Amino acid sequence: MLLYVRKVSLRIPVLHFPALRHLACPLCLAGILLALAAPLLWQFMSPASYVLARNLSAPKTQSPATTDSPIRATAAFQQNAPPSRSPLNNFPTNIQNNVLNTVVLDPAHGGTDPGARGTAGIRESEVVLEFTAQIRRALESQGFQVVQTRLGDENPSFDDRSAMANAQRGAVFVTVHISSTGLPGTARVYINDDLPPINDPTGLIPWDQAQAPFLGLSRKLGDIVQGLLSQKFKGSPDTVQTAAVRQLRTTAAPAIAVEISSVSVEKREDLDRMAPGVADAIARGIVTFKPSYVVATAATPPPPTGAQR
Repeated sequence: MLLYVRKVSLRIPVLHFPALRHLACPLCLAGILLALAAPLLWQFMSPASYVLARNLSAPKTQSPATTDSPIRATAAFQQNAPPSRSPLNNFPTNIQNNVLNTVVLDPAHGGTDPGARGTAGIRESEVVLEFTAQIRRALESQGFQVVQTRLGDENPSFDDRSAMANAQRGAVFVTVHISSTGLPGTARVYINDDLPPINDPTGLIPWDQAQAPFLGLSRKLGDIVQGLLSQKFKGSPDTVQTAAVRQLRTTAAPAIAVEISSVSVEKREDLDRMAPGVADAIARGIVTFKPSYVVATAATPPPPTGAQR
């Protein structure tokens, strides 16, 4: 249509009218521009473009989750977003002072340190990862936040493991081991007992004695968990054992070591069958211990000599 209008306008004898003579070139230029723009306008006027324009101009449908608050809108966006890899560790979000919220699980050994090894090719560092996975699920079902010192075949240092536990508030620490000896099908709980009393007048606790203020709480937690393990696994002791467990010494929280016997079993399945019972005993034990949890603090340092009270 636009091209037809251009042809008609050129047939007008504008040269016979002096007043219109100066308009001829502008009219020709305008006609050329309209001709060039015609395909774009036609594409925009086509049914497909109309559908696109209608979708863009129509009000967007909002789900109930996106209409209340930015927090819910963010949650809705994350729900529709492509899945991403889980973080190495989940960090506590429900922290309360003086309340047990978090369990730090430590699968022992790892990386270049396989731990105890059995004749059937059983490696302690591999078995404890699978035990820890079941313990974690049992704890999370009880509402606890769980932090693991390792998720794969790496070997954090003892201090790194302790530092991860010490960074949490309202936490207990559980390190999991598979024994190289002992009666198969049994489990033992250990606490650290080789710490001298703290006599620093400043009230500061040395790093290698961080467990000292928590020995009483650790013993109580250990006795509870050991009692539950003895009910599930015949031959296990009734009360917690004491040993100089390195992972526990530098941990500023109630801390226990759980050791399952043993890598000397003929079949790996003999150990795997114990995992659900160990996980249940640890989770139930920590639930039972929770009301007794308090944040231990160092003694108040005495005032300097000669100070006025």
